[in-house]
Amino acid sequence: MNKRIAMATLGTQGDIQPYVALARALKERGYSVVLGTTDDFEAMITGYGIEFWSLGSSMQEFVKQAQFDKAMNKSLLVNAPGLLRQGQRIVDRAAREAWDMCQGADCIVLNMNTSFTIDIAEALDIPPIVAALQPLNSTSEFPLCIYYGPTFGRTINKLTYSTMTVQQIYYNLPRNKLRRELMGLEPRKNGGFFKDTDGTPLWTLNAYSELVSPRPRDWPKTSVVTGYWMLPDNTGWEPSDDFKAFLAKGEKPIYVGFGSMPFGADRNTDILREAVELWGGRVVVGRGWGGIKPDDLSPEHVYVIDRAPHDQLFKYVKGVVHHGGAGTTAAGLHLGRPTFVVPQMVDQPYWGRRVYELGCGPKPVRRRKLTPAILADALHDLNTNADYARNAEKLGAELRAEDGAGNAIKVIERVMANYRSRSERKRA
Repeated sequence: MNKRIAMATLGTQGDIQPYVALARALKERGYSVVLGTTDDFEAMITGYGIEFWSLGSSMQEFVKQAQFDKAMNKSLLVNAPGLLRQGQRIVDRAAREAWDMCQGADCIVLNMNTSFTIDIAEALDIPPIVAALQPLNSTSEFPLCIYYGPTFGRTINKLTYSTMTVQQIYYNLPRNKLRRELMGLEPRKNGGFFKDTDGTPLWTLNAYSELVSPRPRDWPKTSVVTGYWMLPDNTGWEPSDDFKAFLAKGEKPIYVGFGSMPFGADRNTDILREAVELWGGRVVVGRGWGGIKPDDLSPEHVYVIDRAPHDQLFKYVKGVVHHGGAGTTAAGLHLGRPTFVVPQMVDQPYWGRRVYELGCGPKPVRRRKLTPAILADALHDLNTNADYARNAEKLGAELRAEDGAGNAIKVIERVMANYRSRSERKRA
């Protein structure tokens, strides 16, 4: 009988897509795979022939709500408590659904946002494996990826990871209730996002390339950098006749889009419109979940696309401007496109900094500090800087030679083969 792998993740499309890529590679290797997430992504997952399991209704509705926008643009302190309560309700429902999904599984691959599956794995006595799309294991070599600002040495770098402890408390509140009610387990006494309940390190698959983010030397051996898990487009997307006509009217445009980050649509649109007027070039705008209002942009210099797979769309542009999500960053770098990152939250500042340090684009500028003049200068640099183009193309060729999903599967197989049940460990 084939081994069954259960996978669980919550988030936006960039958080889901790599898991679909890994699930697809596992299925091709002969495994039975089920992927649980919110209903927003059912069509994408089943479109690749992967079994889908609902962990909740809509992440898009949660991210697009007015309270989230206010938290990002006005007061995080005032709006955060309400968002946290909603987030915990999402986690509670997802955990209860995941409990059913994981019955009969031989292994669970999880995201930090679904860390309750570590408890499920404990209850079912199967190995849990964490999958991280950004470096989150504590290190003294660089600060936590959500940190934005100057670094002050190895000790302070290490201290920034204490933020994870606060976030762990937030996730543990519903987890301990679920451990008792759903799984018949005692409350967690040890552990964390990357440790089991008994305090032992969990195997962690870091789903990005060492070429982009080198593996810290002080990480535990259980934390492996595999390379990106890239999901090829299966929609057959091609440029429309209108888009082809736009491309034919001038030189290659620059892509601008903020993915699943819908915050500040009015301001984003005003900045983009003025920046294009200052620069004088051409852009393709990806609307994503609503971060740009296309009716306010000039059709002569701007072409707006509602949705298109990045691995196809980016073939038609000279450079990319985006929010710095891990998936969008990977797509641009894989195609060798110079990149300007306008980070908004979470790991986006880190990826923007890495793009800049690799010489593949201008220094990142946070969205709240972005001006039309800054964006116009960045668009000009992406269009004309030969060093950016050369460095990005070289990196892209190296990334395309990697097999991140294949490397991840080797680790998963090794963990399953060497897993000892809790009764075996007690006897040892």
